[in-house]
Amino acid sequence: MFQVEQSALVVIDVQGRLAHMMHRKNHLFEHLKIMIKAAKLLQLPIFWLEQYPQGLGQTVEEIGALLNDQKPYEKISFSSCGQNQFLTDIKSSSRKQLIVTGIETHVCVYQTVLDLLQDKFQVAVNQQAVSSRTRANKRLGLMRMQQAGALLTSTEMVLFELMRTAKHPSFKQISKLLK
Repeated sequence: MFQVEQSALVVIDVQGRLAHMMHRKNHLFEHLKIMIKAAKLLQLPIFWLEQYPQGLGQTVEEIGALLNDQKPYEKISFSSCGQNQFLTDIKSSSRKQLIVTGIETHVCVYQTVLDLLQDKFQVAVNQQAVSSRTRANKRLGLMRMQQAGALLTSTEMVLFELMRTAKHPSFKQISKLLK
């Protein structure tokens, strides 16, 4: 079970024109927004990454606006773990359970998840908050991550798992996000 005190949110490469080419992009963006807002309500650390922003552009406005209180980690490796400061900061956060979101499921998300698993993190991939340009590549990426040991989850599933009870202080606010 994922626990608030042990968890963090990872948002990978939701940038520029590429983000707008994603399979079911509106669904993706909606779930990313819910996850970011809920992470803030639950006071989870958020680790935000951008792949070569000089070439791919910045995080799309509707997602980036929710993260404007922090700066993204810039990377050139497909795996986020190739960005040394990201990996150092995650390790120093003492969070061992990572909820991974972003694009593309079969490339940057996939390679990041494999590296995080190798580093002994518990990883949950939110199927509703990841995507690829094609449905087939998304499904293949999810399948391979699950085979490697990642847990597959959904927005509601992971948020209710984190809160555990309707008595959680953020329950009403998070429930409103999910409607």
